[in-house]
Amino acid sequence: MKFIDEAKVFVQAGRGGDGSISFRREKYIPKGGPDGGDGGHGGDIIIKADSSCSTLLHLRYHSHFIAGNGVSGKGKKMTGRNADPIEIRVPLGTLLKTQENKMLCDMKIPGQEFIVARGGRGGLGNCHFVSSTHQAPRRATHGKEGESIWLHLELKLFADVGIIGFPNAGKSTLLSRISNAKPKIADYPFTTLEPHLGVVKIDHFSTFVVADIPGLIEGAHLGAGLGHRFLKHIDRTQVLLHILDVSEPEHKDPIEHFEILNAELNSYNPSLLKKKQFVALNKIDVGQKDITPYIQYFKKKNIPAFPISAATGNGIQKLIYQLAHAISSTKNEQQKTVA
Repeated sequence: MKFIDEAKVFVQAGRGGDGSISFRREKYIPKGGPDGGDGGHGGDIIIKADSSCSTLLHLRYHSHFIAGNGVSGKGKKMTGRNADPIEIRVPLGTLLKTQENKMLCDMKIPGQEFIVARGGRGGLGNCHFVSSTHQAPRRATHGKEGESIWLHLELKLFADVGIIGFPNAGKSTLLSRISNAKPKIADYPFTTLEPHLGVVKIDHFSTFVVADIPGLIEGAHLGAGLGHRFLKHIDRTQVLLHILDVSEPEHKDPIEHFEILNAELNSYNPSLLKKKQFVALNKIDVGQKDITPYIQYFKKKNIPAFPISAATGNGIQKLIYQLAHAISSTKNEQQKTVA
C-alpha cells in the first residue's frame, strides 16, 4: 500500500429539517389546535482514530464528505428523523488542521472521536408558538444550515524507535531483520521513499514498534533529499537509533554522518536531541576495519554504541534488548511526569 501522510478534505454537515405547520381537529379548540412537529437535526461529520488504519491514502480518492439533511416535522407533533452522521476514519497520530493551519485536534487515542462539522438544528413546529393571544399560529422555523470546512490532515507516525541514517546505511535491512516489515532493499540511494513500520517481538508478551525514517541527508530540514517530508515523523518516537555505515570510513565517515544528522534534527526541532539516542555501527562483516575509535567516541558522549551486521544478524539481539529497556524507562519517566 502506498504511504500517504497528508490529505485535504472538504466536509459539509447536514441541514436541519424544517418545522411543520399543522392543526389537529378537535371540538372547541380553535382550528383544532396547532400540532406541527419539529424538524430533525442534520448529520454531523465525525473524525475517528482507527488503529487499523496506517495511511491517509483512502482520503486522496474520496475527499468530499456531505452528510444528509434532517427530515421535516409532521403533524401530531411528530419530530422529523435526525440524519445519520458520517464517520471518517484516520490513523492514530493524525493532526486535524484548518486551511489556515489552526490545530483542531490530535487523534492520539484508539477510538477517539472529534466532530469537525456539526449538523444544523431542526426548525420548530407551530406548536411552540402558541400564546394566550395567539391560539392558532401559522408560524414555524426553517432548519439551520450545517457547518462546512476544508480540513488539512497530517499524519505523524507513532513509533517507539525511529531509525535514522544516511541512504544505504542499512536501515531497511535492519528493519526487515528485526521485525515483520518487508521494505524494499537495494544498493542505490533513496531506495526507501516512504516510512515503514515494523513490530519487534522481545518475548511472548513484549513488543515495540520501529519506524524506518527515509531520506535524511545534509540540508534535509531545508528540503534537500526526502528528509523534509519525513522529519516530522521523528517527533513522536521515544528513542532514536542512528545507523552508521563503518564499512568504508575513508569514503563514509561514520562520525561525520552522525554529527550531520544531529545537526539536521536540531535545525528542525531542537527538542529532538533530548530523546535517548543509540548508535548501531553497521556492516562490521564487510572488511576488517577497527571500530574501537568509534566506540570510544560515543562512550565519551554517553551514547550506547553497538557493532552489528544487519545482513548477518551479528550483534542485533543485544541491541534489541537495550532498546527495549530504554523504551520502558522512557515511558515510566513520562508516566511519573504526567502523574
